[in-house]
Amino acid sequence: MDERMLRALVAAGAVKKISIVASGARFHVEARTPNGAVTAQTLKGKIKTWVSLDAAARWVRGLGVGAAQVQLAHWQPAQRELI
Repeated sequence: MDERMLRALVAAGAVKKISIVASGARFHVEARTPNGAVTAQTLKGKIKTWVSLDAAARWVRGLGVGAAQVQLAHWQPAQRELI
């Protein structure tokens, strides 16, 4: 789901919880809605990722969300990316 749709869901009160999830050396955002979890995507349909936790948190705050859960179980800060 792209940023525009997530903003609309947040404004409508449909987002119950936001999670910033670490995977390797990157972070992505998942939103819980009544219909299940959705992952933030780019306009091209790929998963939107960030290199730093503060950048992901800043993006979530920009959506109008004041609280988010951070999941660091799979965080590997030294992991190199596979391109």
